[in-house]
Formats: sequence, structure tokens, C-alpha cells
Amino acid sequence: MDKKLKQGTLCVQAGYKAKNGEPIELPIIQSTTFKYDDSDEMAKLFDLEKEGYFYTRLQNPTNDAAAAKIAALEGGVGAVLTSSGQAANFYALFNICQAGDHFVTSNEIYGGTYNLFGVTLKKLGIDCTFISPEASEEEIQAAFRPNTKALFGETITNPGCAVLDIEKFARIAHRNGVPFIIDNTFATPINCRPFEWGADIVTHSTTKYMDGLATQVGGVVVDSGNFDWLAHADKFPGLCTPDESYHGLTYVKAFGRMGYTTKLVAQLMRDLGSIPAPQNSFLLHLGLQTLHLRMAQHCRNAQRVAEFLHDCPKVAWVHYCGLKDDPYYELGQKYLPGGSCGVIAFGLKGTRETAIRWMDSLEMINIVTHVADARTCVLHPASHTHRQLSDEQLRQAGVAPDLIRLSVGIEDVDDILDDIHQALDKI
Repeated sequence: MDKKLKQGTLCVQAGYKAKNGEPIELPIIQSTTFKYDDSDEMAKLFDLEKEGYFYTRLQNPTNDAAAAKIAALEGGVGAVLTSSGQAANFYALFNICQAGDHFVTSNEIYGGTYNLFGVTLKKLGIDCTFISPEASEEEIQAAFRPNTKALFGETITNPGCAVLDIEKFARIAHRNGVPFIIDNTFATPINCRPFEWGADIVTHSTTKYMDGLATQVGGVVVDSGNFDWLAHADKFPGLCTPDESYHGLTYVKAFGRMGYTTKLVAQLMRDLGSIPAPQNSFLLHLGLQTLHLRMAQHCRNAQRVAEFLHDCPKVAWVHYCGLKDDPYYELGQKYLPGGSCGVIAFGLKGTRETAIRWMDSLEMINIVTHVADARTCVLHPASHTHRQLSDEQLRQAGVAPDLIRLSVGIEDVDDILDDIHQALDKI
């Protein structure tokens, strides 16, 4: 079919198409390995001379179908599933960075990612510089070094709900000959396709909206295929020079626009693992089929809740880019015109204990670490997900001590509002 399918159709149809007599739903290929009739055929698979399946740590039909659906939704040339969103962000950078390298990242990112970049990657010899996404292009440019290999940001920040200026970040990255990597978890490709605004690589925690029902933990790295690695070959020897572990094969010369994802699978997955189980990919594939429907309901509900909180005298502040007086309203209209997501950041008048007392008074809304699924849930990041950060690091990451992250689900919005209201009456 040559016609360009719309997002809702891709959610249902992309990635897997049953042939005559085959199951209409994606099968779970729960097997570690695959049989071949002669050793020469197997050898060609190991030499990357032939496509096929031989070991699930590298490729699996169920995993690949879910990855293909996400690649289609994002408009990428290929995607690789990982065992978590954290693994996706790690692989996206480690595929082009090694000891002695450096990258620049927005400081307004998920707390786990902040710790991954600021602590764990440094133990591997990969340094980073945190910058404010609100900084001028000149200030961000000053953070780049000769050994800088990437620029990183989040479409909608977790948990602060700021909207990134994607075009600005892409422009700065490309001016320095490096790719712009963006975590698009909260927006999903239903509400934003960063490749259309200049991003090069997209990551997701598929645990969130893509799954939608809190049934599996996973991540994905999607490549646009647009970054010209060979034009900056001196910066990216892993992609542009022979890999001795594969008989001197050079990834971008052998696989063109698929060079980045091929290296990620053939080298990093081969050596480090972090694959999802086929059962998890099956559950992810199910969730993706309703992503376009769920995101619309999340956004409708969140807009109503944000407006209620905005006008509530017990609420000190609200961040949701659908509100016209939100500082990110204009960026939201530019990059997320159809809606942003179901996550709202707000603070109550009072102390940190006021937030805790309000959450403990909720009856239907769940207090959980999770975010972005069908159920409305709430979290106090300073006490939970970001508790490993100091107050100064919290401020740098855009997390106020009183910030409450409310993930609005797809229940009837009147029931959500009733629960929020009755809990507010108790503080």
C-alpha cells in the first residue's frame, strides 16, 4: 500500500500483518533460539550477511513487530526495543559515546535519567554538562566541547511538564555536528513526532502511555535515519570505522540509514543484553493498538482537571501547557497542537506535609510510582522518584519541593474531579 496511513491506522495495522491462515493477533514467539538446516546459513546470520532470527537476545519476531509499529508511528527507519526506558536512554547514548566522550543535556529531565547521566555514565568515563532548556542558544553553545557527541532533552519534562523547544535544540546540535536525542515518552508520537522538527533519535519508556495499562516495563530507541554520520566520521568512529568484532564491517557503510540501529543490536545487545521478553512485547503491541484513542481521552480529562486546579484557591500554582497563561502554552501550541499528555504538575498552598496529607486523603486516585496509564495516579517526586537528589539538584531538574505529579487517567472526568475535591476539603 503506497498511501501514507494516518496515526490511528498505524496504531492498529503497522508492525504485523497476518498472512493467509495466520493468527490475526501478533503471536508470542517465546523461544530463545531458532533452527536452521545447515551451518553455512547460520554463519551468514552471525556475519550480518543475511537477515533472520537465530537468538532472541539479538532479534525476535514478536519484539521486532512491536518495534516496527513504533518506528512507523514516529516516522523512523528503524527501532530497537529495550528492557526499560532507562535502558533505552543508556543505549541511545552509549551507541555513539565511549570513555573520554562528552554530551550536553537539558537539566529538566526525569530523575532516574538525571542520575544515569550525572553519576553512572561518569563511572564509565562519559561526561555530561547539564544546561537549562530556557538558556539562550549562546549559553547552550558554550557547553559544547570538541569531544561532545550528542545533545539530549525531553519533549515534555517529567515531572515538571515543561515543553522543550525542539527546533532550537536540533539547530544547536546540528550546528555542532552531533545528533539531537529526545525522550518523547509523555507526548507519544500521537501528539508529537520530533523527527518532523529536526530531532535525530527518539527514545521512549514504553512502560508508560504506549503500554497504557501498567502491564510491562520496556523502552525503545527509534532512529530517523537522517543524521549524516559519515559527514562527521571523526566524531563517530564506532559507526564510521571498521568493527573488528564483525570482521572489519563498517556499520554506516554496510547498512546506510540503518547503520545506527544495526550497531545497537549487533554490538550493544550482543554484549550487554537488556532485551524485553517476547511476552512483554506482545502486551506492548496490544497497548499500542489503542494509543490514539487513549491519548485523546487523557488530554481531554487533563485539560478539565488543570482548569479546575488553576481556579482552586487552595492551589498555589499549576503547570499544564493547555492553560493559556502557562509559560509553555505557545510552545505547546507549536509542537503539541492536538494535546500534550495527561500529566499535570501543581503545588498546594502550605508545606510539603500539606501535599502528603492531600494525597493520603484520596480515595479513587492511586499513589504509585508509575505514571501515564489508564488509571489516575499521583506522586510527590521530592519524596519518591527524586528523593535521591539534593534540594539544589531538585531545583536544577525543575522539581520544586511542593511539586505534585498528577497523571490523569481515562476514567470519567467527573469522578476524578470529585476525588480531588473531597481530598482538598480535608486540608
